[in-house]
Amino acid sequence: AAFGAGTAVVAEASLSFLGLGVQPPLPTWGQMLASAAAAGPDRWWLLVFPGVMVALTVGAFNLMGEGLRQTR
Repeated sequence: AAFGAGTAVVAEASLSFLGLGVQPPLPTWGQMLASAAAAGPDRWWLLVFPGVMVALTVGAFNLMGEGLRQTR
């Protein structure tokens, strides 16, 4: 289940980035990445921080799942 949660985070962020996920009054990391990509390369930090948070969240879910698997 923990590995599936990481996949769900990436899927939601990907769909929101493409405009097919959660609609705009609700903030998502995918929408933040899409608006940062539209801002241009001179505002790189707008792209880096949501991207790093997606990666950290997926990594945390994967580490939690691996830790739970090893306790069995």
